[in-house]
Amino acid sequence: MPRFDVTIAGELNLDLILYGLPEQLLPERELLANRMMLTLGSSSAIVAHNLAALGSRVGFQSRLGDDPLGRIALERLQQGGVDVSHVRTVPGEITTGLTVILHHEAWRNILTYSGTIAETSWEDLNLDYLADSRHFHFSSYYLQRALRPRVGELFQLLKSKGLTISLDTNDDPDDRWEGDLQQVLRHVDVFLPNEREACKAAGTDDLEAAVRKLSTWVPLVVVKLGRKGAMAQRGAERFVSPSQEIVPVDTVGAGDSFDAGFLHEYVRGSDLTKCLASGNRAGALSTTRPGGTEAFREVAHREKFLREH
Repeated sequence: MPRFDVTIAGELNLDLILYGLPEQLLPERELLANRMMLTLGSSSAIVAHNLAALGSRVGFQSRLGDDPLGRIALERLQQGGVDVSHVRTVPGEITTGLTVILHHEAWRNILTYSGTIAETSWEDLNLDYLADSRHFHFSSYYLQRALRPRVGELFQLLKSKGLTISLDTNDDPDDRWEGDLQQVLRHVDVFLPNEREACKAAGTDDLEAAVRKLSTWVPLVVVKLGRKGAMAQRGAERFVSPSQEIVPVDTVGAGDSFDAGFLHEYVRGSDLTKCLASGNRAGALSTTRPGGTEAFREVAHREKFLREH
């Protein structure tokens, strides 16, 4: 019996979210927000935190700076029930990363200081720890620049130990979508992009063409479609699942929360209909509070929502 249901090696940092900003961000002006939230951020950590909140056993590896932001991020992840015994705190000039999100009515700016996000490397990993699991998940492929050249090797090693693999690339800040992604995807069991990311990864503007192409590389392609729900393609089989009908407070982290809900059922061998519904439910729950993990931290709120949906 493996120690974990899911292990994750990835970035760990905080999100600072500012609300109520003017739509026009004029230069050389002092612009006021009317609310703020400092919360656990980073795609990898949000997936880990919310998986643990749903009841999965989760192990996490990362590199942090020896600074207050790193200590807060690590504490939040640990409070969520994630095993953080193999997170490395490394002193030096490079500090823990931070993402600042400028939240507008219908869109947002996402500004990230990479810091230790880009520094986590092969040498930071305990491969035996990561392999003591049923499944391995990897997020933020393009932000993890030190580790990215060996991601394919990491996936191959873990698959040889019997783990299944999932990947959510998230966005490429350079918008180039290179870095041997196609070769890496050939070691992946579940690819979890949103609509834009699926098209970018496949090199086409047409979602159907993208899904057809990606499904020749990956056994299971799961595309997050926001308010339209989600779809999954497994060979010639197509599965669709509608979104939950709720009024969102904040969509930050909803895609990562979908990953957590989907994987929570996937590692238990549930059918794809149940996996998609669980992903949509977790994504919807995330949007009921600011940030990607706050709705999962409130136990009474989380359990009430999951019962009712």
